[in-house]
Amino acid sequence: MAMNVLSILDLSSEEISAIIEDAIRLKEDRRRNIPHPHLRGKTLGMIFEKSSTRTRISFEVGMFELGGSALYLNPRDMQLDRGEAIGDTARVLSRYLSAVMIRAHTHSSIETFSAASRIPVINGLSDREHPCQILADLMTLKECFGRLAGLNVAWIGDGNNVCNSLILSSIRTGMNVSVAVPPGYEPDEACIRRARAEGSVRFYDSPLEAAEGADAVYTDTWISMGQEAEEEERLAAFSGYQVNAELLKRASPECIVLHCLPAHRGCEITDELLDGPQSAVWDQAENRLHAQKALLVSIFGVGKKIN
Repeated sequence: MAMNVLSILDLSSEEISAIIEDAIRLKEDRRRNIPHPHLRGKTLGMIFEKSSTRTRISFEVGMFELGGSALYLNPRDMQLDRGEAIGDTARVLSRYLSAVMIRAHTHSSIETFSAASRIPVINGLSDREHPCQILADLMTLKECFGRLAGLNVAWIGDGNNVCNSLILSSIRTGMNVSVAVPPGYEPDEACIRRARAEGSVRFYDSPLEAAEGADAVYTDTWISMGQEAEEEERLAAFSGYQVNAELLKRASPECIVLHCLPAHRGCEITDELLDGPQSAVWDQAENRLHAQKALLVSIFGVGKKIN
């Protein structure tokens, strides 16, 4: 198992499959009140440069349910905010904690931290990738369709960090990813090259074309945290990229709708779809907890104990 998970590609196909299987088992056992205190005595430090709902709560609850503990670390309350080198912080935290999850403004910050760390580091979100989100998404798709290989997933909207991780996940899963984004809002070029070379990703000018025959249609907010000053410009650029009933007609009849939340209702997605019978959004959100618990037990080498 990879010590650090900064990218979805830090996990092999076999590791992703095992994490998903463990996550599904943990989810069922939670409903049956079967405990899994595999991380008793372990402590996860959680550094949040960006605020969070799902990431913080799912990791915190996940560590508690696994018998460990989690510490919320706000950079404003640490020496990081007073200029301490991030590598120095990593060296010190490595002597206190069992692992660190970082939700950062820049991917380079996480890379610098992990290079100096002697304990596992998890990317809880960066400007380049969001591997924890994609693990929950893959779990949701596996629950809905029983497989990942050969599924057709359409991404409509902003070519952001989640989109980057999604297209890269095609390398490990065998999914086919179709992408429709406005000009100037494409995914990371290096991610595109890697996915085209080793995975399956296609780009379309029209959202309707991208959604043709899709098993899942996935979208995200058009205005992410820190982009509020671009709101007017972005709303104009993304006009026509809404996930709505008209677009869903082009997808497979069994198509599910995904959104990693928070949603701006009436912008990137309509209420009708977000709350409708084809929405898997709320299961997807719940699965952040189960997928992250499975990731944690895998990082600590105890995944095989889940049975």
